[in-house]
Amino acid sequence: SVMTEDIIKEENLRDDLRYYFMSPCEKYRARRHIPWKLGVQILKIVMITTQLILFGLNNQLVVSYKEENTMALKNLFLKDYSGVDEDDYSVAVYTQHGVYDSLFYVLDQYSQLGRLSVGPISYAEDEDDKLLPLIICKEYYKRGSVEPSDESYDIDAQLETVCMSHEPKTANQWKIQNSSFFDLDFYRLVDLKITFQLKGINLQTVRSLELPDCYSFYVTITFDNQCHSGKVKIFLDIDTQSCACRDWKISGTAVLCTRSIILAVRLLQRFSRFLHENYNRKVCEDDQGEFLNGWYVLVIVSDLLAIIGSILKMEIQAKSLTSYDVCSIFLGTSTLMVWVGVIRYLGYFQKYNVLILTMKAAFPKVLRFCCCAGMIYLGYTFCGWIVLGPYHEKFEGLSRVAECLFSLLNGDDMFTTFAQLKDKNTLVWLFSRAYLYSFISLFIYMVLSLFIALITDAYETIKNYQKEGFPLTDLQKFLREQKDVAEESSQTDVHIRQPVFCCCQRY
Repeated sequence: SVMTEDIIKEENLRDDLRYYFMSPCEKYRARRHIPWKLGVQILKIVMITTQLILFGLNNQLVVSYKEENTMALKNLFLKDYSGVDEDDYSVAVYTQHGVYDSLFYVLDQYSQLGRLSVGPISYAEDEDDKLLPLIICKEYYKRGSVEPSDESYDIDAQLETVCMSHEPKTANQWKIQNSSFFDLDFYRLVDLKITFQLKGINLQTVRSLELPDCYSFYVTITFDNQCHSGKVKIFLDIDTQSCACRDWKISGTAVLCTRSIILAVRLLQRFSRFLHENYNRKVCEDDQGEFLNGWYVLVIVSDLLAIIGSILKMEIQAKSLTSYDVCSIFLGTSTLMVWVGVIRYLGYFQKYNVLILTMKAAFPKVLRFCCCAGMIYLGYTFCGWIVLGPYHEKFEGLSRVAECLFSLLNGDDMFTTFAQLKDKNTLVWLFSRAYLYSFISLFIYMVLSLFIALITDAYETIKNYQKEGFPLTDLQKFLREQKDVAEESSQTDVHIRQPVFCCCQRY
């Protein structure tokens, strides 16, 4: 009969929905369906984590090589370098004699590089196998005279740049022939830059039976006199380009999860059609969220990142790319998502599921709360940067202010932040006390307390639901219903599937 067919369709839909929301173990017991996604997920965790560890070890060698070369070049080219940078610069000089000594020291050391360096590093060559020259550029005001005793000055603010170059190994000759170039007018001098290119080989990879990596070092040494304060800061910056590594791996969970998402959309369409035809209702947002599983999206994204990272790793090993940092970001993010994806399977156990449900319930409230608190945090960030920036090293830049305030918010480094403020300006010192005390009091005693209260409230709500029962949605009510159609099916000789093993109790 028509009624029996409707009941059969309803039971088929109910069974399909129950089966879809089962755990992997229940699916295997119900229909002997092997949990391929779980198996591939475990295999993927092992493969990606192993690949990440191997790549991380290799990347550490690359980073250490770059850092040690930077330190070696600073000791080679900077006169009186102590081994530790002074603030954001490497060395500072305070006399004209000091500037000339440091400048000529760079030229002399560069000319003797082959005899001085203990590492495999040398001058760079062009396509015609000719050594690339060292370039010196000085930037100065077009015209200017200053008389501090008379409190008078005459400055043309337009800047001019004059550059000269010389071949390696000819420093002494070159200094004599171009002596007028080194006649510096310090009242007009803004900065002086020395640039050159070097080549190096990282032989560490030979021990692991890999091809050595080749590097190009673009070195810039800057004598900064922009402040004209009597202190010339000397910077040494290095831009490094390199090559190295290889491996290929593609995971299959993305395909399986894509298939599950397609199945979920089809089931959602069937359930929506059933509710509309029988109850003239639409599927609520909570039920729609049950079908559109975010865990599957997470797995797909992690697999795509792993594939991209593996391709980059192959290209790096083939010496076609040098993007170590980009590759590490893709592989690292992929590994993070893979391990986070394991939480989905822990959610089938009631004790672990409490934590997952608490995070899920608290997340919208926490997000809205953070948006409000973030406005106050940004206000304090800008205020601290403007007022305290000139007097405190932790407030010199916006990013540093944000980091400092975040440390204070977590109760870290409080006394040092108070003590390091220069007390030469009494007004700023008083403002800093009011600023820091108000921020610490507001965020630690109020904002953090409210933040914890939101999560605690969500946890208590979930615990009460577990004792008294969760509110049932239309989908959950439908899955709990069981129509008795055995008698009608025997009369019409129609075989009806019996409901499969009950759905996993997630809540």
